[in-house]
Amino acid sequence: MRKITIAIDGYSSTGKSTVAKQLADWLGYVYVDSGAMYRAITLYALQNEFIYKGELFIENLVVALPDITLDFRKNDSGKAEMYLNGQNVEKEIRTMEVSEWVSPVATIPEVRRKLVKLQHAMGENKGVVMDGRDIGTVVFPNAELKIFMNASAKERAGRRFRELQERGDTATFEEVLENVTERDRIDTTRADSPLKKATDAIEIDNSEMNLEDQFHTILQLAKDRIAGRI
Repeated sequence: MRKITIAIDGYSSTGKSTVAKQLADWLGYVYVDSGAMYRAITLYALQNEFIYKGELFIENLVVALPDITLDFRKNDSGKAEMYLNGQNVEKEIRTMEVSEWVSPVATIPEVRRKLVKLQHAMGENKGVVMDGRDIGTVVFPNAELKIFMNASAKERAGRRFRELQERGDTATFEEVLENVTERDRIDTTRADSPLKKATDAIEIDNSEMNLEDQFHTILQLAKDRIAGRI
């Protein structure tokens, strides 16, 4: 059975990572969470005070980029987790503080070039499911299957708010909604690789879909591509 590349793009909190993981597990493919990579860079910037008192010091972060190593390692349950310079940062990269700064950090061309190069290497042998903002348009423009996921801002903010509550993080729904809306604005208007639907991507609005229906819809699309039916 031939292997393909699957690119899943879309707005924040549309469930890209959830369905990408499910798909990779079912197909026996490699899963790459590109968003976690940008979050790890953002965490590094926060830890080293390249983000300080509401200001992002871009030049300092760019100079430090060669010192940053990123990799995914599977934990005991088989889940891939993000490691920054050898340290597991999977929990730290999911905080609201990182969420507030990840989109501005992702606009930096040098950051994008570094991560796109790593992402290309991760997917060079196909058999990969990668999710993010520019996977189908920039990282893998020739991917056999491209999905673009969407949902209303309020629905996405509600999902994010519930996740934060479950982890014990303190944030109001209004704060989360504002963060989601601002990230949408930054992601779609940045000069370098803005978030947009690839011309050959299939758009899925999952505002009213449950996880099972979403998974089976995309799985069938993947099966069709693998079998060469589409």
